[in-house]
Amino acid sequence: MFIRMILGALFRQKGKMLMIALTVALGTSLASAMLNVMLDVGNKVNQELKTYGANINVLPQGALLLSDLYGVEQMPDSPDMYLSEEDMIKVKTIFWAHNIVDFTPHLDANATIDGGENTVKVTGTWFQKQLSLPTGEELETGIRQMRSWWAVTGEWLTDDDGGGALIGVAVAEQYGLAVGDEFTLDVQGSSRRFTVRGIVDAGDDEDAQIFIALATMQELTNKAGLISSFEVSALTTPDNDLARRATANPRSLSAREHETWYCTAYVSSICYQIDEVIPDGVAKAIRQVAESEGTILEKTQLLMLLITILSLLGAALGISNLISASVMDRSAEIGLLKALGAHDIPLSWLVLLEILLVGLVGGVVGYFAGLGFAQIIGQTVFGSSIAAAPMVIPLLSVLVMLVIIIGSFPSLRYLLSLRPAEVLHGR
Repeated sequence: MFIRMILGALFRQKGKMLMIALTVALGTSLASAMLNVMLDVGNKVNQELKTYGANINVLPQGALLLSDLYGVEQMPDSPDMYLSEEDMIKVKTIFWAHNIVDFTPHLDANATIDGGENTVKVTGTWFQKQLSLPTGEELETGIRQMRSWWAVTGEWLTDDDGGGALIGVAVAEQYGLAVGDEFTLDVQGSSRRFTVRGIVDAGDDEDAQIFIALATMQELTNKAGLISSFEVSALTTPDNDLARRATANPRSLSAREHETWYCTAYVSSICYQIDEVIPDGVAKAIRQVAESEGTILEKTQLLMLLITILSLLGAALGISNLISASVMDRSAEIGLLKALGAHDIPLSWLVLLEILLVGLVGGVVGYFAGLGFAQIIGQTVFGSSIAAAPMVIPLLSVLVMLVIIIGSFPSLRYLLSLRPAEVLHGR
């Protein structure tokens, strides 16, 4: 009998029930889209931010000590001021190897141009290096990917171009050089003629530098297989209190905390693991970049969470009005049931189950519609698909039930206040 009453009410009020289902579907679709995007947005935002440079810098221990104590970056004649180029590839063997998306080496020295007196910083680096890693993975990396925002007039250098150079726009203006011009570099007693392949407008200190192939720089400085430092671009998780305590002193963590920190992609834990595989180097987070990434990610996720909450609140208000109208239309029926001996609790369950059944249909439709909206957002904003998070389904189920229950309160209060005698007499 109870089921027949529920089905009868659903069919008699098809219009209102359809509107309730539609309201739930709209609220759920937006919540589904935002939750799926929010749970997948971390990697998407990090991938976007990786195009704006490295967030970890690896230096030799000796160079870091001099930099911290005296502000000196390097001593060219000291062996402990350099790292091995081969050791650099070990960063792809750490626990978070898949989070290392790019890395590129630097070998720096001061040089003069065409016998002049003023010195210019010259950097040997990879431009677009194709690597075959011991794991069997193929990786293309280099400064061209790490500095994708550079505006280059002319063409990018290649790693096998020993006679070409990229020069900063400030160097070009100071020495009157243009694309195709030749100049002589004097580096630590070695001279070589170079041709300007391109002029770099980086918008920072790199405008006053010259970039050549790493192998050429190693040959000029007699530093075969050595580098001054290298940059790493890694996908990271925003720091929390645990990460900050670990950064200050990893030994202060308990065994459980250390395991959690080590197995989470905090920038500090990735630096720690890089230190483990490169014992002669020290990995330092570029805090301005790392903290900016975390702040942007947190604000993006907060915005999506607020949109989810507001969409569900809007759905609750819409459901409240529709259910109240439905109960008012059925006041005579409810009054008659009360007069025949029906109690308030079974009547409340009758109305609530009707709405939950309708809400279930609307929630299922809204969930799948939300998946479609999430893919539209992913392709439009990030240029890639959004993975459906399994945990969204139970989370949405709970949220939809809460929305329906909250939206049902006003109508249930009205139902409980109905007096059979007044209703049946048309008052």
